[in-house]
Amino acid sequence: MPRPIIATLDTAALTSNLAVVRRHAPNARVWSVVKANAYGHGLNAVWQQLQQTDGFALLDLNEAITLREEGWQGPILLLEGFFQPTDLAEIDRYRLTTTVHSTWQIDALARMIPLAPFDIYLKLNSGMNRLGFNEQQLHTAWQALSALKQVASLTLMTHFAYADIPEGIAEQMAVVYRVGEGLHGPRCLANSAATLWHPTTHWQWIRPGIILYGASPSGDWKHVADSGLRPVMTLHSELIAVQQVPAAGRIGYGGYYRSEETQRIGVVACGYADGYPRHAPTGTPIWVDGVCTRTLGTVSMDMLMVDLQPCPQARIGSPVEFWGNHIKIDDVATRAGTLGYELMSSLAPRVPINIL
Repeated sequence: MPRPIIATLDTAALTSNLAVVRRHAPNARVWSVVKANAYGHGLNAVWQQLQQTDGFALLDLNEAITLREEGWQGPILLLEGFFQPTDLAEIDRYRLTTTVHSTWQIDALARMIPLAPFDIYLKLNSGMNRLGFNEQQLHTAWQALSALKQVASLTLMTHFAYADIPEGIAEQMAVVYRVGEGLHGPRCLANSAATLWHPTTHWQWIRPGIILYGASPSGDWKHVADSGLRPVMTLHSELIAVQQVPAAGRIGYGGYYRSEETQRIGVVACGYADGYPRHAPTGTPIWVDGVCTRTLGTVSMDMLMVDLQPCPQARIGSPVEFWGNHIKIDDVATRAGTLGYELMSSLAPRVPINIL
């Protein structure tokens, strides 16, 4: 028998979450972001349930080719563009839309003789200072691309650094408006947070990611609790042992948790090698035998311990949910000092996936 840990994907939730996105931005077309193997959910499992999207956005050229070969005929956007001039041959062959964020990429396009002109997303660095042309460079890049016969269309894109916090989008949007004067073409601006909370950013295309998978872009579930979003992934396992620990007994590596009294604990088949955060402290919420309880001590590579005092009926074989419908992934991530994004994308290959 395999270990009892498994990740279950509620694919109907994907369809439902896409509908939530469309309600928030009814006039925009949607790039469904499926980078990082669809945020750890599995690209092959996810794209089939998102076929009502207008396009898919990702990073990896091989994943884009997989989508094409699996049968997706709509637009595919490479969010970081191409990494070598030789990539353009595959982008041409598979009719992909590519981001351009550097002058060397413009030079490479100018030297290319494609089967058909490319659709280009020109990246504006509006304040995140990661990828893209700054405010002073953008017009020159736009004009250079506009002059190329290798370019069929140009879309202006940027990425928001603060759309999920009170600082918001105002400063970056001011740059977008200034740069956009005189540039005729579509805009693609909104990430998940801007899709939910900043309708002035929607324009022609939006790029939702984390919200398609049912988690909050702010890392706090209460910010999306009334949105209608549904978790797609449930990570669950079982109790594989039950221990009676005496008062002052120490639990786990380092013995950082010490019981104050005789305490019943459970051992669960899941650890950081499965993708559960090693730094999740004692007290991280976990669902055991239908009851919300807490983790205890240090997470091991293959196991973690839980407090069974709130669930006295729990026994070997009792079900455990780490995140999903009962325990929100954002709550686990917050306790571990990270984000739901990381937990999803860190799911280990050794964890089997069950697709509903």
